[in-house]
Amino acid sequence: MADPVVIHTDGGASGNPGPGGYGAILQWGGHRKEFTAGYRLTTNNRMELLAVIVALEALKKDGTEAWVVSDSKYVIDSVQKGWVFNWEKKGFKGKKNPDLWMRFLKVYRRHKVRFDWVKGHAGNPMNERADHLAVTAYQQKGLLIDDGYEASVS
Repeated sequence: MADPVVIHTDGGASGNPGPGGYGAILQWGGHRKEFTAGYRLTTNNRMELLAVIVALEALKKDGTEAWVVSDSKYVIDSVQKGWVFNWEKKGFKGKKNPDLWMRFLKVYRRHKVRFDWVKGHAGNPMNERADHLAVTAYQQKGLLIDDGYEASVS
């Protein structure tokens, strides 16, 4: 059996809501790939979740084993404690970020994913790198529009 793809993710927003971004790092064997983007108006939880989604969507082969390491209790608890599956059964009624959760579930079900939580801002080099990618992304000019968020608040 091949080693899993190790994915480190982080997301954040300045102001929450405010400008936000995500960072994701995929590692497999000796390979490493980074993903990042910034948005003009979003929330930290949306960016935490989007980091995981983008990373999983980058996996080309269905059934890939992936190990997601994140400092987001929102994402990890939602999956590990089964909340998101109950939200799905109820059509995400009254829940935040249904657009992203539906996108997550679609890609999550294509792979074999496990999650581990790591304390943020505690010196973990890969978490610090993902955080740096996220922060740098939302500090740039020409930020993207988070349609799912902006439509929900207009």
